[in-house]
Amino acid sequence: MDTNHLMPLLPDMVVFVTVVESGSFTAASKKLGVTPSAVSRKISRLENALSVKLLERTTRKIAMSESGQIVYRYCRQMIDSAKEAVQVSSSVSMKPVGNLRISVPKAFGNQVLKPLVFSFLQKYPDIKLSVKVTDLLIDPIHDEVDIIFRLTDKPIEGLVSRIVGKVDLVLCASPDYLKENGVPEHPSELIKHQCLYLGEVPSDNQWKFVLADHEVSVNVDGRYVVNHTEMRLSGIKNGLGIGILPDFSASSSLNDGSIVRVLENWTIKENYQGLITLQFAQSKYLPTKCRVFIDYIIEKMR
Repeated sequence: MDTNHLMPLLPDMVVFVTVVESGSFTAASKKLGVTPSAVSRKISRLENALSVKLLERTTRKIAMSESGQIVYRYCRQMIDSAKEAVQVSSSVSMKPVGNLRISVPKAFGNQVLKPLVFSFLQKYPDIKLSVKVTDLLIDPIHDEVDIIFRLTDKPIEGLVSRIVGKVDLVLCASPDYLKENGVPEHPSELIKHQCLYLGEVPSDNQWKFVLADHEVSVNVDGRYVVNHTEMRLSGIKNGLGIGILPDFSASSSLNDGSIVRVLENWTIKENYQGLITLQFAQSKYLPTKCRVFIDYIIEKMR
């Protein structure tokens, strides 16, 4: 196929990739800002031009054919190459400009990143910052995000990682609660206490602790279940029980004595802890807007 016949198909290839990654014609149409029927026409046109069936359509979902899987890989590479070309132009500019899109976990974003964002925007007035606050796992390429913050010891493979800090979890209670209910000396004693846990999934009330080579798992319970860090901190301070907090959320209250650590010698094995990692897609040409943001965060969190 010569270039003249190929050029009209490039937009259809982008639509095809969007349909596959969105999961439906309707979702793709919303993302592209067109009607579902327009999306369907572009897919049909691409199938006719390539003389292959790309998608198997059912009433509830779509699935790629064997040929469609091969075409998808090449179309995805085409889009990634186009992004690389755009990044070349932005990377050669020494002035940090443009729309920078980042993703950050909720509690960390609100309590740690928020003040850094304000000072960053003051320093770089030509950068527009779009922040997606979510605890869900984000893919920088498919979710169209430049940089993601992750609190984990298992970064996403295939992405560039820059470590900027570490988050530990601490078990806390108010002095009044412990005075009234006693201080647990071993994780197994937590079954006798009111405990505040996330409640996002059924296993959130199963707390795991490690001391040297000894591991203990405890099924806790309590009257206040909340997946919001600041609300959980407030509940702990008000004597509703013993709860787990990231150290950056607990530090101020630990310093003023309104809460104290419990089972301090034990290490907690739960989510939302580990290395604070900036991750982004591999590229030979990192845009200036990304580079200055990464450098700024590393400097401020050092």
